[in-house]
Amino acid sequence: MNLLDATFLEEHYSEIKEERISGRHITLNDIKPLFDGLDKNIEHKIIGKSEVGKDIYQLKLGSGKRKILVWSQMHGNESTGTKAVFDFLNFIKLHSKNKIVTAVLKNCTIKIIPMLNPDGAEVYTRVNANGIDLNRDAVALHAKESKLLRSILDRFKPDFCFNLHDQRTIFGVEGTKNPATISFLAPSEEESRKITKGRKETMNVIVSMNGLLQKIIPNYIGRYTDEFYPTATGDNFQKLGHNTILIEGGHYPNDYEREIVRKYNFFAILQGIYHISVTKNFENHLDYLSIPNNIKNFYDVIYRSKNNQKDVAYQYVEKLENSKFALDLIKEKEGDLSSYLGHKEFKEKDINLNISQ
Repeated sequence: MNLLDATFLEEHYSEIKEERISGRHITLNDIKPLFDGLDKNIEHKIIGKSEVGKDIYQLKLGSGKRKILVWSQMHGNESTGTKAVFDFLNFIKLHSKNKIVTAVLKNCTIKIIPMLNPDGAEVYTRVNANGIDLNRDAVALHAKESKLLRSILDRFKPDFCFNLHDQRTIFGVEGTKNPATISFLAPSEEESRKITKGRKETMNVIVSMNGLLQKIIPNYIGRYTDEFYPTATGDNFQKLGHNTILIEGGHYPNDYEREIVRKYNFFAILQGIYHISVTKNFENHLDYLSIPNNIKNFYDVIYRSKNNQKDVAYQYVEKLENSKFALDLIKEKEGDLSSYLGHKEFKEKDINLNISQ
């Protein structure tokens, strides 16, 4: 397995990070100025329009035989992958002589749709302007954005796809007390969840990404449920023969802006694409099954009573206030919550309890 040098990535990340975009609310107007600063060999163009007429862009780099399609923000309020994509593009520009970049550009042709749902991104919603969840529109293709993505898939015929999402803070890593900071999935192709040749190849790439991240944030990596969703994008693309890697950016302690998570997301993307560029045999996949499951065992805040019978759990609700990202803390559950963990916890004896911080 060709793992990247974790120390090198950590040491150089501060110069690689695209500082012009940060936080959770990333819109089309935020990313458009970034296109002109890309490496001269990275093409960018408008490939379509959203439901309300916003531009949808595609970036293209590399000239190799292996084809990779990457898209982010098909859910408008899931922007961590978008930030990681521009970190990846900065790496390509700043380290053009590095063997990693040389291998990727020589062996792969990569197309990136950095923001598939600009309408949802603008107002910070999961769905598009017509209330359609693009990740459940892969069969009906009601939305313009879904039709566009499918047309790119059919014309480009990628060998691998990267489907970039964010997951809620409720997920932890089974067998640990850690949140699921990054979670991976090799989607199922049908209800039996049979491990097909394509799924093995997808799992193989995920094994490499997990291998790198375990060196940096051990036991913070989860495996998303492979329940088959008949209308989901990843499941259908995998079924069509285009190996699809789902990356879910999750929570890292005290990182509600997901600026730390974006770094690990970028590391995963770079590792996955590099692995695809240099690997000849994608059969080894069993280590994928050893990645711990995602489990729903976290709340954002838990107030612990003395005997646990009157514990109170709170969850942040994400929203926009005056066009800026904000969090509202809402009571979620009461009772014995001893089987749950809180990203922040307070005990009954604590003085000056302030759960909003």
